[in-house]
Amino acid sequence: MNNLTFGIIKPDAVRAGNAGAIIQKITDAGFKIRGMKLIHQSKAQSEGFYAVHKERPFFSELTEFMSSGVCVVLALEKENAVKAWRDLMGATNPAEAALGTLRKEFATSIGENAVHGSDSDENAAIEIAYFFSKLELV
Repeated sequence: MNNLTFGIIKPDAVRAGNAGAIIQKITDAGFKIRGMKLIHQSKAQSEGFYAVHKERPFFSELTEFMSSGVCVVLALEKENAVKAWRDLMGATNPAEAALGTLRKEFATSIGENAVHGSDSDENAAIEIAYFFSKLELV
């Protein structure tokens, strides 16, 4: 499973009309898209997905934001996918993100930072399964 990771193009980036440009950068970076769909999560679905952060002070703000609009969820394939995707995303704070990263180009703040990515192979498998059935992965 180390060749698959999970990503989200968050509501801020979709609202700003950047989903297409982000998808282009993903494929230009050598990722194969194995699953992709538009979703609009309910607050409860967002809380389920981010349950690992339930005790964190930002949990309510995060789940409110993630359920505020349409997202694009992605199952991405590439060698060492988790690291490659995190490198392409850039630092959580766009002000600290390297030039050429998605967050440097498309994020507006730490909270509205354009994209999400799995932080481990184990979480990638869990996160992909949260949004995709096996029939939806090609």
